[in-house]
Amino acid sequence: MQRFRGPFKMQQHAISRRCFVKRTAGAAAGMVAIPYIVRSSALGLGGSVAPSNRLAMAQIGCGSMGTGNLKSFLSLGNALQFVAVCDVDSQRAAETKRLIDETYGNSDCRVYKDYRELLEKEKLDVVSHAVPDHWHAAIAVACARKGIDMYGEKPLARSIKEGRAISDAVSRYGIIWQTGSWQRSRRDFHHAAELVRNGRIGKVDYIEVGLPNGSSGPEAMIVPQPDTLDWDFWLGPAPWRPYQNFSGRRGRGGPHWDWRWILDYSGGQLTDWAGHHIDIAHWGMGLDYSGPVEVEGKGEFPSKGIWDAPYAYDFTCTYEGGLKLRVANEAKQPRGMGVCWYGQDGWIHVDRSGLWASKPEILREKIGANEIRLYKSEDHHRNLIECVKSRRLTIAPAEVALRSITVGLLGEIAMLTGRKLKWDPAKEEFIGDEGASGYLMRSYRSPWHL
Repeated sequence: MQRFRGPFKMQQHAISRRCFVKRTAGAAAGMVAIPYIVRSSALGLGGSVAPSNRLAMAQIGCGSMGTGNLKSFLSLGNALQFVAVCDVDSQRAAETKRLIDETYGNSDCRVYKDYRELLEKEKLDVVSHAVPDHWHAAIAVACARKGIDMYGEKPLARSIKEGRAISDAVSRYGIIWQTGSWQRSRRDFHHAAELVRNGRIGKVDYIEVGLPNGSSGPEAMIVPQPDTLDWDFWLGPAPWRPYQNFSGRRGRGGPHWDWRWILDYSGGQLTDWAGHHIDIAHWGMGLDYSGPVEVEGKGEFPSKGIWDAPYAYDFTCTYEGGLKLRVANEAKQPRGMGVCWYGQDGWIHVDRSGLWASKPEILREKIGANEIRLYKSEDHHRNLIECVKSRRLTIAPAEVALRSITVGLLGEIAMLTGRKLKWDPAKEEFIGDEGASGYLMRSYRSPWHL
């Protein structure tokens, strides 16, 4: 099969989900879907839906993000029903089951520890998964092979080749995928990107992306393993280590939050936020299916303690045509957090607290009927369910998420190697650097594999 390199062409008429998966598996790549808005009432959202027509959903990963996403889906009403939850921590799984059962007024929700057993025993339409980054690829590919649509947390994957495996599987099996890059469904980010795309600040030749500052963590400390947690399963494909106190100042002793700052599982604030602000930077430039050709930069890594992800970072990517995108922790960026596009006629800056421009009147401009209109979504979770029913592309599909996190991962590799790297965004290969190529895929601990 030809490698998938662009958005998947979706059917223009709603058909049954199972029929669509059979008809579209292995469809040709590179054909563009049309952005759209579908009325929720037409898809059974917010109205009465017969139980037999509700989407059967499951939640894999019942931590903070998993529970937050689940609550958002539950708020959409009876167009869907959560039938099962899965977590390697039985206490978290039980708490999430209780939340679901209280919502539905019954005790029907089933609990699993092993996602493979869940996928074998349940007939699912949709899975929402929010697990540590090192688990993203294995779970997502397994769900795709079962023909299950997904909401997957950002970043798409821990490595570029794992992200490619996810995007290819989503394409091959006709899966509807929504990445948790929810800023695309917020007005300020949408408006900023549309203004830039339509030339309101002229040709853009430089972009600043500010992500959170990091920090160093505690000394390694072996502590008793909770009875409720299967630690070996939590580690999964990552290297084995004894159970330790992962927490820093937050005081969360277990691994359920602070895994983010350990390179075996994530890339710190850089990869935790690349799927947000780098994603928006690309959106405003029409670079959703592209990438840089060169990257160089430096990072500052903890000299002691259990956390080893960079607490400070600063790298610059160069794109074909000369566009430069600088990514750094907020303390190093003139405007701090967010995205700032610099054009020949001014600048536009957006973050979660607002939207600014070199001239205030730029922000009051309307996008004309004949100008570029970006995909519009007012609710990120609702957008997935609408797309599952209509079989159209979501606002944050897997291939776009791959291109967004690739920038962050390229920066990470540049910092780890200490070299300027040349990158082929079409082949997804480094040019003339075998050492850097070794970072494109992580080694999986036996017996785990993709």
